[in-house]
Amino acid sequence: MNVDGGGRCRSLPERPMKSPAPTPHASPLTPTMKQMNRSKPMKHPMPMKPESHLKQLKEITAVLFSLAIAGTMLPPASHAAMLDELTTPLADPLLAQPPVLVHGKPLPGDQEGLICSPGPTVLREPLSLADAIDLALCQHPQVQAAWAGIKVQAAQLGEARAAYLPSVNAGASQVRSKTSPAAGEGVRSTQSYYAALTWRLLDAGARAANRRAADALLEAAAAGHDATLQKAMANVIGLYFDAQSSQASEQARAQSEALARQVLETALKREQRGVGSRPETLQARTFVAKAELELGRARGQHQKALVALNLAMGAPVAGEEAQTLSLVPPTDDDLPALELDLREWLQTAREQHPAILAAQAQLDASREKVQATRAEGLPSVDLSAGQYINGRPNQSPGVRGERDTTVGVSLNIPLFDGFSRTYKVRGAQGQVELRQAELRDVQAQVQGDISTAYVEASAALRNLASSRRLLEAAQSSVDAISRKYDSGIADIVEMLNAQAALSDASQERIRTLSDWRSARLRLLANAGRMSRSVLATDAKP
Repeated sequence: MNVDGGGRCRSLPERPMKSPAPTPHASPLTPTMKQMNRSKPMKHPMPMKPESHLKQLKEITAVLFSLAIAGTMLPPASHAAMLDELTTPLADPLLAQPPVLVHGKPLPGDQEGLICSPGPTVLREPLSLADAIDLALCQHPQVQAAWAGIKVQAAQLGEARAAYLPSVNAGASQVRSKTSPAAGEGVRSTQSYYAALTWRLLDAGARAANRRAADALLEAAAAGHDATLQKAMANVIGLYFDAQSSQASEQARAQSEALARQVLETALKREQRGVGSRPETLQARTFVAKAELELGRARGQHQKALVALNLAMGAPVAGEEAQTLSLVPPTDDDLPALELDLREWLQTAREQHPAILAAQAQLDASREKVQATRAEGLPSVDLSAGQYINGRPNQSPGVRGERDTTVGVSLNIPLFDGFSRTYKVRGAQGQVELRQAELRDVQAQVQGDISTAYVEASAALRNLASSRRLLEAAQSSVDAISRKYDSGIADIVEMLNAQAALSDASQERIRTLSDWRSARLRLLANAGRMSRSVLATDAKP
């Protein structure tokens, strides 16, 4: 073959000849002499002009380069959002997300779940127990982490379901090659396309076991979230009543200080009139100083309790403002008795407590993992299909117009893996034993918490009547001695002793009320039955 000056191909007379040895720069894709002799006359060795291929390649490169530059110039949030739209166009195509992620899950006894506001926290004062619990359920990091855990396990379930679907890949490439044959120089541009499908048809139950394990882990995550809610509520309940008790204690100490100052003024007047003595006045001054000291301690304890409560709520108040929170004052209303005895509380917890349910689901998932690990070492059957145009990926381009279609079924039989499968099964079995021990530990911990809260609630309930009688007697004693002291019949020592007894009785009454309310509500939370509706009816402000 020869090329004339006008760019046309002239056929040479056919005669026996040897193929020329390939030059060092010759491409293995250079057409043979017979193929060139049978080709139609063309203006150039390539069917298309190299300039057109170069133009297309430049356009594609420019578009990709522009997208890359635009992606780097976007803000990180916009860049992440764009990548999320490209990689995950569908939110939940396999319906793996549970309804709790969409509608929320109400607490036991509630009709609807808590709706958390995405905006800034608005703290209403005086702060009630219900508001404090709502803040904790919306802002506490442990609650948010448990909620994120449900999303993680839902994604794992979707991944387990995706194992039943085929995998499809496609690609395209463009290769430009320049050859220098002995007869002339040419440029060749080849575009390759391919599409491939792989699908696991049969296995020994590995996919089914993984799916059941993912279902169990999702149930464990949901139950763990409920257990975290109950734990957070129990923590807030205890800290709220501690802060409420310290607030009442501060108020009682302030009242004692005011009474001590009144006694001091009376003692000074008596001393000026000659009725009282100097030692009585000094005793009154000592009583005032002691009352001031106790008031300072009570104020410090109250601020400490408020800071702890603020942290349990997720720190909605920053800085020293947490030390100035005002709480709803405690009431002295009639309180209900315990609904169940200890045996019934324990039985209810074994059946319904979310922490126990979560541990049981973890155990079920570990057992399914054992089955999945065993099945992964057994034979499997895969289907594969593909179509390749102008060659395959990562290979030299083929002949232009070449199409290669493949369909096949393969049987995979694991024969020997160095006993790796044996130790994987042993590890999965060890996980089952670990989950069994954790389940027993959770059961013992829940029963211990319930028993402790029940004993504390029962003791506080029995002490309510005694503390009321003690407070009434101390108040009557102060009233009687005050009249006698004003008349000059009683001395300063009797008056100071009566006021100290009244302060102690007030503290006992406040402590008993707080212990009862806290223990009763913590008993409900430890049993997994605490809800916002219970707070509305039982935790009276």
